Amino acid sequence: MSITKTIETLFQKYIPSPFVIAILLTLLTMILALVFTENPSETAHPIAILKFWEEGIWDNNLLVFAYQMMLILVLGHVLVLSTPMSWLISKLTVYAKDTASAVILVSFTTMLVAFFNWGLGLIFGAIMARKIGEAALEKGFKINYPLVGAAGYIGLMVWHGGMSGSASLKASENNYIQDMMNGILSSENLAAIPEIITSQQTIFSWWNLLIFGILLIVIPFTFYVLARNGKTTELPDFNTPKATAERQEKNDKLDNSKLLAIGFGFILLTAFFARYWGASLSPNMLNFLMLGLGVILHRNFKNFLKAVEEAIGGASGILIQFPLYFGIMGIMKSTGMVTMISDAFIAVATETTLPIFTFFSAGLVNVFVPSGGGQWAIQGPIVIESALSLGVPLPKAIMALAYGDQVTNMLQPFWALPLLGITKLKAKEILPYTLILMVVGSAIYILGLLLL
Repeated sequence: MSITKTIETLFQKYIPSPFVIAILLTLLTMILALVFTENPSETAHPIAILKFWEEGIWDNNLLVFAYQMMLILVLGHVLVLSTPMSWLISKLTVYAKDTASAVILVSFTTMLVAFFNWGLGLIFGAIMARKIGEAALEKGFKINYPLVGAAGYIGLMVWHGGMSGSASLKASENNYIQDMMNGILSSENLAAIPEIITSQQTIFSWWNLLIFGILLIVIPFTFYVLARNGKTTELPDFNTPKATAERQEKNDKLDNSKLLAIGFGFILLTAFFARYWGASLSPNMLNFLMLGLGVILHRNFKNFLKAVEEAIGGASGILIQFPLYFGIMGIMKSTGMVTMISDAFIAVATETTLPIFTFFSAGLVNVFVPSGGGQWAIQGPIVIESALSLGVPLPKAIMALAYGDQVTNMLQPFWALPLLGITKLKAKEILPYTLILMVVGSAIYILGLLLL
């Protein structure tokens, strides 16, 4: 039995739903905190852990972040549902004639889009995979549909090194790192931190773009190799109930007005350029841009709101699981577990190996906290302090955390929930393949951090 087949069999038998995984990780985090951390309060240790968990669930800063991420996901989905994007996807999918051509096409285009925006890339890849599945069903050619679905998820392995990467975006805000490290570092070390680490030093650095370019070649080739085993699968029923006729309202003319929608869209874009021209990338900046583009590309408010309604359904699983992972984050932060994990790696690190240990620790933390921004908030200060003490360039340390965070998305199915809903696949069907791609991607990131 091949390694791929063995992995598939194990995942099919033992991997539960993403929501159950979140519950199990919550319970595991509570047990680990009880066993390996000291009680920082006067109350009983189990009660203190439950308190940290509850506080994490309702953390106001994290709830704001969750809303930003939900908007990125929903507005990205809205853009993909627009007529121009649907036309583009339809034109691209005609080149998929079998599994091999499908996975090359889906993985390559998805990574390009995800480098621009993770939410847009996730939904773009999901709809590409589904459209290819529908074409295979209509035209009668067979494909390995879960492998195509895995190719549609691969954008989440490159997103944090791209233009919507949380760590690099936050680091590019004026005095953000200095404010974050205030009270942690001495005044002398604090003065050594630059006011801003620009996206040209992180996202658009030559070495990050080179690593991304290598991934654009190696990942589609790996999918091609996996597709060559000739395996095909049954396709799901893509038929959905047709919507009932809507009651005509007096204001339908305004809802369908192209002039009003496009005019308002240009007002949004004008405000966007007035507010953000020359500014560093941020989640609010990306959401504002996608809102304006979404209104314009849908050409009227009725189409736009229909797309929003459909997009929200794809994000429902993430909405209900976000608080669970915020609770895990609360436990790990308040009990010091994140510091313990990072310190364990950093204790044996040198200037050369610190980025590698940062990569592995970020990957491990991401399994428990699948939120790039949330992870940066609690692990970022440790990474910055360690990089300063060992003389590692801060942009490299930041990107090492970003690489580690994104690569284990191939093992953690949290962000796959919208894709699973769109493609009608199950997490255990795509994870055997994404696990293999995680190994390949990890090798490229580690070599990049060591050699570049």
